[in-house]
Amino acid sequence: MSIQHSTYSIDPAENRGSITTTELLEAAADAVWRPYLSYQTFGGTAELIAEDGQQPGNHSGEGEALCCGTFGELLQGQLPLAAVPRDPHFLVTMPITIFARAHFMPIAGTRSVTVYPSHKVKAKRLAENLVIALGASGGTLILQSELPEGKGLASSSADLVAAARSIACCFKRRVRTSLMEKLMAEIEPSDGVMYPGVVAYQQRACSLLSFVGQMPPLAIVGIDEGGTVETVDYDQRRGEISASHRAEYQELLDRVRIAIPRGDTATIGKIATASARLHQERAPKEHLNSMLEASEATGALGVIVAHSGTMIGILLDRMADDFPRKLRSVLAHVSPFDNSPKIYLTMTGCR
Repeated sequence: MSIQHSTYSIDPAENRGSITTTELLEAAADAVWRPYLSYQTFGGTAELIAEDGQQPGNHSGEGEALCCGTFGELLQGQLPLAAVPRDPHFLVTMPITIFARAHFMPIAGTRSVTVYPSHKVKAKRLAENLVIALGASGGTLILQSELPEGKGLASSSADLVAAARSIACCFKRRVRTSLMEKLMAEIEPSDGVMYPGVVAYQQRACSLLSFVGQMPPLAIVGIDEGGTVETVDYDQRRGEISASHRAEYQELLDRVRIAIPRGDTATIGKIATASARLHQERAPKEHLNSMLEASEATGALGVIVAHSGTMIGILLDRMADDFPRKLRSVLAHVSPFDNSPKIYLTMTGCR
């Protein structure tokens, strides 16, 4: 399956359920992501390029790279103050098979970077800081993304990671993840998409808490409530939460660390739903109750939200025997308040 077909726009009124279901069941996320594992490890030794200095899977020339997005967060909140170093704010990623791409072309004798599209000023800042850190030349950075901006799908973080990877690839340089995180922390909170698989991540500090595991094959029927959310503005607005809620987030994180390695999709759905409910008082979703009702009525796994975005979705186990029926049922329940939902696939191929 080609990358651009990783999301599907569905019209429930049309009788196309069997075709869509077949495409989803046959989706091979493994083939999309696995080549990029050869230059990803965990902790301070992670590097952005392959052992031979070439971008894995790159068939279009030097300086090209990509990074996946996430569908909001499986879990996001604050941990007890004594539980983590530095900042208690954390999230757990939900990687999906849609991508930001970057292509860097060096220009000798300059340290500036010209970015297209020109409004990608965060990527420009990171690229210029990285080439200075590497002692390399500047150049032209072209960004293309399947991730809509301001929706909570990690579009900005994916741009930054793809940009850093493309520069590392272009100059055949080893760039530690710790350096990239330092540069990203100077710009905005990060979604943790520089790591493959599911991670617990301190988004403000741009620091890995732990690698959790590989997300089982899920489908997310997602809707967009409209508008945009700017990451930095949102992060500055949100306040602290009670000790009891911090303890609840710690319990949910502990459950995540058990459920994902086991492929326990039922528990994953419950955790996502609990996080969506907990976050409702701070960044309410207009359709949360309707989506919760649709999830329960269809026997879906639960509801997931973009905690700092506009997206909300219903989780389904796409390997379950009754997945085709449940998918059609969810689409029918969602259509009264969104007639063009999209289906997103979780990234499952990091092994």
